[in-house]
Amino acid sequence: MRASQVTKTKREGQSWGIRKEAEFDALKGGGGRTFAGAAEHYLATVSATKRSLEWERRRFAAMAEHFDGMSLAEIDSARIGQWRDHRLQTVSGSTVQREANLLRHLFTLAVDEWRWLDRNPFKGVRMPTHNPPRHQIWTWQLIRRVLRADRAGKTAEVMRAFHVALHTGLRLSEVLAGRYDPARRVIELERTKTGGRVLVPVTRRAARVLPQTFTVGANEASTLFSKLCGELLIEGLTFHDARASALTWLARRVDVLTLARISRHKDLKILLSSYYRESAEQIAARI
Repeated sequence: MRASQVTKTKREGQSWGIRKEAEFDALKGGGGRTFAGAAEHYLATVSATKRSLEWERRRFAAMAEHFDGMSLAEIDSARIGQWRDHRLQTVSGSTVQREANLLRHLFTLAVDEWRWLDRNPFKGVRMPTHNPPRHQIWTWQLIRRVLRADRAGKTAEVMRAFHVALHTGLRLSEVLAGRYDPARRVIELERTKTGGRVLVPVTRRAARVLPQTFTVGANEASTLFSKLCGELLIEGLTFHDARASALTWLARRVDVLTLARISRHKDLKILLSSYYRESAEQIAARI
């Protein structure tokens, strides 16, 4: 690389030369690749194979704004820490953890597979703790308020998806993409969060609200559901809480291994701590 600059004094010229040499060394360390270019390569070679492509595209776009114009070699642990602190001003620790996992994987591939870097800038960076597990559960009063709302179009589709989730424990994206087989009374999911093709058994009650067809996408559906809850003055509850509500109710009817088969949790600790939300008072009232 070559660069030139006319300065008024010899000292200014020497200072400029030192800075330029440092910049060239930084670019050489990452093969001259910028963070934005690395993100595009990741999206094309890694994200394209996953369900979370659009989410990862949006996250990389936001990160590229923070690391605007930086080469990969310029991003060190201090800059990662600045990004972490900046995100914590507007989002929760769990969100930062999830985004950091994406960013960390990019740098891991840049070091171990692509050979673009010789060190991972995440080494030594502290990450915030996850949020405490949610405890909210949908009550039948609030469920009726959602299901009886007078809405049409895609919002009505989201309401039907919510109804299905309450009976099956499926995630929003799974409700929209799953294929119901009435002969076997199972829902087939091709690509799930845990990976691979799985068959999810459904209860007889759930079979009454299936099958359903949907044209709305998962991201749009999530936005529409949040908007609907706001219009209905429902606070502190999300669509994903329907999954926890369904699994909490199913826990009264099936054993824990059957419940784990329905929910597809490999770690029973997660099922207990995050998705089984019956309170101690509720348990005491029925034993």
